[in-house]
Amino acid sequence: MKILVIGSGGREHALCWKLKESELATEVFAAPGSDGIADEGVTSVNIAVSDHTGLLHFAKENDISLTIVGPEDPLVNGIVDLFQNEGLMIFGPSKAAARLEGSKQYAKEIMHKYNIPTAAYESFSEAEPAKNYVLQQGAPIVIKADGLAAGKGVVVAQTEEEALKALDEMMKNRAFGEAGSQVVVEEFLEGEEVSLMAFVHGETVIPMVPAQDHKRAFDGDKGPNTGGMGAYSPVPYISSSIIKEAEEQILKPMANAMVKEGASFTGILYAGLMITENGPKVIEFNVRFGDPETQVVLPRLQSDLAEVVINLMNGEETELAWSEDVCVGVVLASEGYPGNYEKGAAFGLPEVSPHLDQKWFHAGSKRHATGWETNGGRVILLSTMGADLEKAVSSTYKTLDSQFWNGLFYRNDIGRRAVNLADASGSEKTGK
Repeated sequence: MKILVIGSGGREHALCWKLKESELATEVFAAPGSDGIADEGVTSVNIAVSDHTGLLHFAKENDISLTIVGPEDPLVNGIVDLFQNEGLMIFGPSKAAARLEGSKQYAKEIMHKYNIPTAAYESFSEAEPAKNYVLQQGAPIVIKADGLAAGKGVVVAQTEEEALKALDEMMKNRAFGEAGSQVVVEEFLEGEEVSLMAFVHGETVIPMVPAQDHKRAFDGDKGPNTGGMGAYSPVPYISSSIIKEAEEQILKPMANAMVKEGASFTGILYAGLMITENGPKVIEFNVRFGDPETQVVLPRLQSDLAEVVINLMNGEETELAWSEDVCVGVVLASEGYPGNYEKGAAFGLPEVSPHLDQKWFHAGSKRHATGWETNGGRVILLSTMGADLEKAVSSTYKTLDSQFWNGLFYRNDIGRRAVNLADASGSEKTGK
């Protein structure tokens, strides 16, 4: 079968890489793809993710058997409905179901209606009532743009002043465009964050292994929120019983809720969770593979990804097989990200040892005369498999620290705190 992946980032690179391993795939295409993705033997197609008609025509003309959508924008804008109306198989939620990510207020309303645990909240369409609410509640408090903001529309305000400033930026200065015309102000949750993704089709929910993302730009979880600066999987100091609780109280109830709401969900349901003293609670829902979580979860997947998706959509039973090894991924980003940054900084890639199970996943890069150059905010990610978290972290940073990175920066502490926590608790590092 021929498979089309829509997107061009690190997540899509990981998807294409995994799909190329499939015995079912005769050819894999990526639209628009990237130079890094092309290195996997994937054919890049110069069609933008926003050109739904162009993507549809390409899928028809090239007998594409399965399309997998990477980013959220085309999902929220209804590409799945368009393909399905033409009788094409596409993996992702409908426009109605994608509202779970497209509108944080909608997601909150569904969670409240079906008693899915999440932070207390209020939503606002005007700045002054939102500010009054912040002053009533106090800080720390969380301010979220209601719509899509590329993972950056969330401010965890430690002071009331910071919260009020965030409201002005979103609602008055339109820092995130129309996405910030409505905001959700919610309770600050304390605990450990976990990303839990699942393959979903109607009421069928097949959870993946958990991962932990690092959203803040700088070491020690300092600086502004980004799309994610690194991740690792599994999360050794969070018990399997807690993950099971999240599956039973959050993922499955949400899938069932969407069926009852007449917006049955098909695709990847991503729950960003906070493990609080009262159990797991939802921070956010996404409706596609997470980035950079995908780059540390898929390397651990031993099942045939294409086969899993096809079986799921055909209503056939499927189980996922996972490596017990740990995977760590560290993002290299352009200096200035997530704010203003320049493109075009040249860089080379250190050789990675195959026996270390290391892999470069390209996001915002393109080929340069003598190597690579930056072409986005998050540029590249180094993924490393290891027998335990400590070994995977050590191998990752040994490679990254082996050279000077012109115009790039990376966090030096991805997974290190988890190593210390796992050591302190005596947890199994292998995630067994």
